[in-house]
Amino acid sequence: MKTLYTAHANAKGGREGRAETDDKQLSVNFAAPGSGKAGTNPEQLFACGYAACFGSAVAHVAKQKKIDAGQIEVKADVNLNQDENGYSISAALDVTIQNVDQQTAEQLVQEAHTVCPYSKATNGNIEVRLKANGQSLKLAA
Repeated sequence: MKTLYTAHANAKGGREGRAETDDKQLSVNFAAPGSGKAGTNPEQLFACGYAACFGSAVAHVAKQKKIDAGQIEVKADVNLNQDENGYSISAALDVTIQNVDQQTAEQLVQEAHTVCPYSKATNGNIEVRLKANGQSLKLAA
């Protein structure tokens, strides 16, 4: 495997602390969800990263298939969940692709889910729900 890029970040203080990347391009204060304090949280950062990565995956798949997908928008919802076994996260991605019909949009989203690094990392680990142009998709088992 060839490493294309490595991100470096340091966090101190957990959900009430702060984190920043070594190049200082990202520097954030953390606040626990619902605390009312100023700051972001890991779920928001994950949602931003997953949405951006998945949008690029859709564009990549469309380009491979020589499809002009136009503007691609991904809205990501990342939930922090708790049950008797502790905490977990789940995600929902709603992908809007303007220049294609519904069937093509669904195919692009399904295939993007197989190539997106975030989707690969979460596969079998968390629940991920997908929508293409507002329509829920069934994920292949």
